[in-house]
Amino acid sequence: MATGTGTNWAAPTETEWLLHSAGLRGDVTAQLRVLAREELYIAAPKAEVDARPDLIRWPAYRDASGWMCKPVLTRGMLPPWHPDWVFHGVSLKWIADSGLLDGRTLLAVNAGTPAQLFLPTAADHLALWRRLHEEAERPGRLIGLRHGALRGPLAYGLACGAHLAVGNDVPWNEVGSVYQEYTSELRMLRESWDITDRAGWQQQLDFLLDARNSPAEPDFVLRVREELRAGLDEAPPVDLWRETAAGHAQDIGVGHGAVKDIEELVRRIVRYEARFRADGLLAPDGRVTTTVAYDYGRAVNLARWGLSARFCTPYEAEQAIVHAGALSKSAYRSWEDFSAGYALGRVLRFDEESYGRYYQQNVDAHRILTEHEASPWRNIPWR
Repeated sequence: MATGTGTNWAAPTETEWLLHSAGLRGDVTAQLRVLAREELYIAAPKAEVDARPDLIRWPAYRDASGWMCKPVLTRGMLPPWHPDWVFHGVSLKWIADSGLLDGRTLLAVNAGTPAQLFLPTAADHLALWRRLHEEAERPGRLIGLRHGALRGPLAYGLACGAHLAVGNDVPWNEVGSVYQEYTSELRMLRESWDITDRAGWQQQLDFLLDARNSPAEPDFVLRVREELRAGLDEAPPVDLWRETAAGHAQDIGVGHGAVKDIEELVRRIVRYEARFRADGLLAPDGRVTTTVAYDYGRAVNLARWGLSARFCTPYEAEQAIVHAGALSKSAYRSWEDFSAGYALGRVLRFDEESYGRYYQQNVDAHRILTEHEASPWRNIPWR
């Protein structure tokens, strides 16, 4: 194992700093434990991957000492975005199981950088990698790039997409080569969004920025409550809110079944808001005024996904992110308000009052983003 020198190196993320620090101590096991919880990246020509998305070609090279090496990069060491180069994302376990290392080839991690290490690949080494991968904990966490956006409109917009960045274990402030690895990105966009090309990506992005992706009913009933509140100068009784929302729905000609759905939606929102208060997503007297944060937050991520899939340029992605941030700022009063609106939009769409994975992800991300000292929500003023 070899590593760079120097103790004052500004590592791009905590991962590279941990690799570097453990390397200075000569602690290979600590380095392996870091790698075991990370995605590692193999560069490939986009045309090659598009032709055979099921195949990972992984060329070796010979280093200055004469060793054959298979290169991988950690996320912070990825090069700038390029339209013709993409990245496969692999785990340490995948590498051990791939059959592509023969014991005479080293695994070269971040070669040529202060966070580099060269790992032997005999059978006992591969067995250790598998074990450490199984033992690795991968809790939700906040990741930031030292060289990513930290201030200004772009950082603000990226912070509006931080719920999903935390949930997907990616840097919150990156507009770069990878969100998820390339083939997974294409598959996710195709299966979850019906996006297969640039035109489809642009259409869905426009829907999100116009707040037209999510159902209209939640914001309809929330507007009714705000109108009642303004007229009464206090929170309206739930029964009055429900009856008024149902009456407005009848006035615009919706059917009997849809009116009943509106009434039940009011009840669901009341129950979710009570749970939000109990779990700290809302203040004791807090309420959600609009759920557009869910569309705007996803717009930030769709811009990043489109960039990762090579459906847009970095400039186009950044412009969309800045726009989503500006829309968010105009719709809410604080990061906490934004977060509650995002959470309500998401759980009404997917949770069905199960308080399961979709709900808990919101709670975890909200706590991390409001409490972590490095969180953009604690370092970028809402206004």
